[in-house]
Amino acid sequence: MSRLGARRSAARVPLPRGFGVIWTTVALDLVGFGIILPVLPLYARRFHASPTVIGLLLASFSAAGIVCAPLWGRVSDRIGRKPVLVVSLVGTAVGSLLTGLAGGIGLLFAARIVDGASGASVSVAQASVADLALPGERARLFGLLGAAFGLGFVFGPALGGALSLVSARLPFFVAAGLAGVNALVAVGRLPETRPGTTTVTDSPRPTLRLPGVAGLLAVAFLALVSFSAFEATFALFANTRLGLGEPSTYAVFVVIGVLIAADQVVLVRPFVKRYGERNSLRVGLVLNAAGLLALMGVHSLVALAPALLALTAGQGLITPTLSSAVAGAAPLDQRGRLLGLQQSVSGLARVVGPALGGVAFGRLGVWVPYAGGAALLLFAISLLQAVPRPLPEMVAG
Repeated sequence: MSRLGARRSAARVPLPRGFGVIWTTVALDLVGFGIILPVLPLYARRFHASPTVIGLLLASFSAAGIVCAPLWGRVSDRIGRKPVLVVSLVGTAVGSLLTGLAGGIGLLFAARIVDGASGASVSVAQASVADLALPGERARLFGLLGAAFGLGFVFGPALGGALSLVSARLPFFVAAGLAGVNALVAVGRLPETRPGTTTVTDSPRPTLRLPGVAGLLAVAFLALVSFSAFEATFALFANTRLGLGEPSTYAVFVVIGVLIAADQVVLVRPFVKRYGERNSLRVGLVLNAAGLLALMGVHSLVALAPALLALTAGQGLITPTLSSAVAGAAPLDQRGRLLGLQQSVSGLARVVGPALGGVAFGRLGVWVPYAGGAALLLFAISLLQAVPRPLPEMVAG
């Protein structure tokens, strides 16, 4: 078969049965997340929260996830993926409802902790997709699943921006309703990709000793610290440097979502198949560092565009290829646990990143979170070089 024919044949590989329902469930969940995240810092300012407190507020969501994500991953290995996903959606509904009802910063913290503690949708959905995928198609499916994040940031901020013009609390109530309906639909339609029970090792040491796992988790931590600091401070940065309010900030996040979704749908699969996961991760880290460095000097919307292009392209490469590599490193009976551990590491990064970003923004200068993030990314690139082979990666072709 010619190379052109092989490429056309690969392009026609059908999606596994059940993937569409999993994708839709995650996309709707991320729409609700996209409604909340961009404007939460400005919403918290209504309760006279300082930049440091806002950073800690965003970090509290991830702090709860650090503890719970590995536990949910182990549970999904034992009893199946579906019930854990349903519980996650219900927790999101409760957390979003409490956020909208909050009358002070205390209840706002409680709401984010409830949402974070129940947040297992990402890692368990990834485990479900890994259960369905052939090894050669895993990066493609993770890229498509990652596009749900981008679409969440397209429709979520767009919807939230419109709703915020009516009431500052309305976006959170709509996010709660969306998650609740999603949970009910998931009960009836979501497929179970790992039925029955399986033996799960109690000690984390065998999982962490799998080839390349510890290095990949370290890279994931550093990359997400830098990106979450950007997410946590960007609304404040855009307001300070560019004078953007809540509706305009939502609009910028819509653009970010479109670019990330397009990157993961169009570029990830051919890029990873040609250059491998290691090189894809390296390029993504370089692009993110370049975007953060460019952001430091932004004082206009025109200058903002190239910085966001680099950031979204980099994040679009990093997220699916890193998760695909981690999933490929795990045996079947530890896949949910390892992806849960990755989510826990990501949760720790989302504690450290927003907290450090908020402190740096409020006390050192509006550009400091981005300079520090770029430095961390350069360190992550050096760590990736030291990750021992065999690093799970796609065969070029």
